[in-house]
Amino acid sequence: MQSSKLIIPTLKETPADAEIISHQLLLRAGFIKKQAQGIYTYLPLGWKVMKKISDIVRIEMNKRDAQEIMMPIIQPAELWQESGRWHVYGKELMRLTDRHENDFCLGPTHEEVVTDVIRSFVNSYKQLPVNLYQIQNKYRDERRPRFGLIRSREFLMKDGYSFDRDEAGLDKSYQAMYEAYSAIFTRCGLSYRAVEADSGAIGGSNTHEFMVLADSGEAAIVFCEHCDYSANIEKAKMDLSYQDHEPMDVLEKVLTPNQKTIVDVSTYLQRDPKKSIKALLYKARYEDRQEIIVAFVRGDREGNEIKIQNSLGALSIDMDIDEQEILDLGIHRGYIGPIKLAKVKIVLDEEIMRLRNLVCGANEDDHHYINVNYDRDFQCDLIADIKEVREGDLCPICRSPLSSARGTEVGQVFKLGTKYSQSMHATFLDENGKAQPLVMGCYGIGISRTMQACVEQNHDERGMIWPVSIAPFEVVILPAVHKNIEQMNMARDLYHEMQEMGIDILLDDTPERTGVKFANSELIGYPIRITVGKLIEQGKVEITIRKSMETTEVSIAEVSEKVKELLGTI
Repeated sequence: MQSSKLIIPTLKETPADAEIISHQLLLRAGFIKKQAQGIYTYLPLGWKVMKKISDIVRIEMNKRDAQEIMMPIIQPAELWQESGRWHVYGKELMRLTDRHENDFCLGPTHEEVVTDVIRSFVNSYKQLPVNLYQIQNKYRDERRPRFGLIRSREFLMKDGYSFDRDEAGLDKSYQAMYEAYSAIFTRCGLSYRAVEADSGAIGGSNTHEFMVLADSGEAAIVFCEHCDYSANIEKAKMDLSYQDHEPMDVLEKVLTPNQKTIVDVSTYLQRDPKKSIKALLYKARYEDRQEIIVAFVRGDREGNEIKIQNSLGALSIDMDIDEQEILDLGIHRGYIGPIKLAKVKIVLDEEIMRLRNLVCGANEDDHHYINVNYDRDFQCDLIADIKEVREGDLCPICRSPLSSARGTEVGQVFKLGTKYSQSMHATFLDENGKAQPLVMGCYGIGISRTMQACVEQNHDERGMIWPVSIAPFEVVILPAVHKNIEQMNMARDLYHEMQEMGIDILLDDTPERTGVKFANSELIGYPIRITVGKLIEQGKVEITIRKSMETTEVSIAEVSEKVKELLGTI
């Protein structure tokens, strides 16, 4: 390809609404164009990268006997009503009505549709296992689209679904997809971790997220450097084998005038914040009702809202509660505690049970209790792991201190079990002619997310640094002076020679100044740049490796073979 025939609208200035470096670079280098909040056009270079990622996905899926199909983006509401997700999925589901007043949605995922397909054509254990996948646009009405392609409303995704006769078969399918995903992200040149995760609106039991590590990642993960344990913050656990054996002191109510925060109360009473109980007030929403709940965690910790929501079995929880509702329940903000707390459900983090002589609110203005102990002084409705695990907490497997990092989720694998097959009556006949529910797995990769995550992980002050496997072009050949006929002819000769060798090469035949061409090539991040300049008088050209910016002089006769060699090593 020649630059003069490509749309590459590079920008000198960083767009004001691009918050993270990968979003900024994709816009500046002319890979994407924003059409609306969370909606983008993929320009030629961006789409070329997306296709290369998709090709890698297809290769690894097909190796494992997965079959590619294409399902409709517009999905009938009836299927979602069968599975029970039409009302559960929430406002992220983009809904529409056709001219006949039939309800549809734009697919955020395809569990319902693929289950309907399989139940129509698979009816015997002899047809199992089956693994289907597609690469297609998905739609989610994000409350706050941000970070470019990382959290957008329209995105390209590979979603796959396995169907087995039993859990043992699902285990094999899951492991095969886990290995495929590891191969895909390795081939894309990404540094990643597979972490235990929450299944969210998809449902199911076991699930792992593939997280690309980057400081700007929107998700927090914890991991152990001494064993294989790793999890995102919504699923992370910690060792709780310790027990506070301090003797119980006498429960006492004390005056704490105008002391409402954990820090203020702990300072006022000269107590360690770890020896206190923090109250978190939420409204929990279910299919048929709403209720106010209070979650309690150790004073120096934060609650994890996903853990709290899951422990309750709620559709959602939030802190947006009308003040009059709080007053009607007799709750005193800043002084909430579990003792004699009536009219609300109490959810207690399991750690509180192991601690002695704590401080908590007395449910009375300007008062707290000291020497509070679970069971002796109060009970609760539900005990669960609802705290946010953090760096330094002990690994639940080997008890070593946990490390933390930030990452961007680019893929996830789920064990769905019979969640969809039971509700949608997708069955097969076993050897005895008895109907059994299909056992499902679900496997997704964000193709567009993967592209941006790669940029987030591979860039410097000059611009992007693409791995060879997914670079928009592997090589750019750049004649230094456009008007120099000898340089242009040599550049074209080398361009055609490398094309014949199967190298994905771009000829920068634009009339820009040399400095501008260099800057653009570094911004876009082609792995190798060949500069055809004055050195051709000595029978040489310059080869620059983008990642290291190392430049070497190579004879014209050897340049093609040298480039081919470098592409296999960088």
